[in-house]
This record gives sequence, C-alpha cells and structure tokens, in this order.
Amino acid sequence: MRFFKLNRKLNLKYIFGEILLLFIGINLAIWFNNWNTSKKINEEKKVAIIKITEEIKNNKIEIDSVLINSHQIINAYRDFKNLYDGNTAAIIANPKQLKLLNNKYPDYFRVKDSIAIDNGIYHYRGVTRINLEIPTLTEIAWKTTTTLNVTSEFNYECLYELESLYNLQRRVQIEINKSADAMQQGKLEELMIILEFINQLGGRLQNDYESIKETISNCS
Repeated sequence: MRFFKLNRKLNLKYIFGEILLLFIGINLAIWFNNWNTSKKINEEKKVAIIKITEEIKNNKIEIDSVLINSHQIINAYRDFKNLYDGNTAAIIANPKQLKLLNNKYPDYFRVKDSIAIDNGIYHYRGVTRINLEIPTLTEIAWKTTTTLNVTSEFNYECLYELESLYNLQRRVQIEINKSADAMQQGKLEELMIILEFINQLGGRLQNDYESIKETISNCS
C-alpha cells in the first residue's frame, strides 16, 4: 500500500503581488471617482458663477433705470408742488412757468383747461401723470445655486458678500412694490418718501453689484 502525501507550497510572491494589484486597483478607482466628482463640482461652480454674474448684470441695469426714474419723479413733484393749488389736479402759474416745467418734465402735468386769475397768472386744471417703473429684480440663479448646494463650495468671503447682496436686493424689491401700491392709491406724498428710500437703498445696491462683479471670480 502506498501512501501519498500532498505537499502544497504557498507562493507568497504571487499572493503579495495579487494583494498589491488589488490595493492599487481600489485606490485608483477611489482616486478616479474623487477626481470625477471634483471635476463635476468645479464645472457646476463655473456654471453657477456665470449665471449669477449674468443675473447681477441684468439686475444692475434694472436698478439703474429705477433710480433714474425715481429721481425724475421726485424732482418733478418738488417743482410742481410749489404750484399745486392744494391738490395734484390743478396748478397756479403763469404760462412761462408752465412751459419751463413742461419742457423739463414732459407729460408730467397735462393741462385740460385754464382760467385767468390776475396779472398773467392762470389756474390750470389738468392731471398729474407719473410713469413709475416697477421691475422684478430676479434671483433665480442664486436660488438654484443654493438649492443644489453648490454654494457650499464657495469661500466664506464670497458667500457672505453674495448673501448680503441678495438680502439687500430683496429689501429694494419690497420698497419698489410698495411704491406701486402707493401710486395706485394716489398717495403721492407717501410715494415720494418711498422713492427717497429706494434711492438710498438702490445706491448701496448699485455699489454692491459693482463690487461683486469684480470679486465673484474669486468664488471658485
């Protein structure tokens, strides 16, 4: 009877080689996954910054127009207020005064009829017309960026500046909407107060827009 002894030898070099290859493979997969994720995040940040920049530029154009419009309305109201006979539907002036104001503020006060009072002074009846601009300052790009949590990749200074800008923009939008309500209700004195406040906040917002346009590239 023969007895056979199976003698197995471990090939340690082979085993260590396989472990090493497996270790390298796993680390390469992790590295590639991290690289791919990082690349995706960077691309999302670039797109977000581009969209926010475009939004800020468009809102800057809107607020510039609003401030020009509000300044004109305030100045026109102040000049005509000295001539109003107690309401905004009639003024007391001479033809020269009326012509100068009409040239300065076309269509602000439209005369319907007039009655001579004394010494070339007339009582003009008409209507005060105010063309108030009511834009919508958008924040779609900003809200989309925050919803997708892309802002978590922005540095603190950039994030703080953007948060402050959009908070101020919301305040300005609230006042713009208030001005529309005041005008619809015929509350001109209240409208002028609101427009003055819009000018103050809007001036700050203009500066913030300019500032962020110069620094937003640092967000990435």
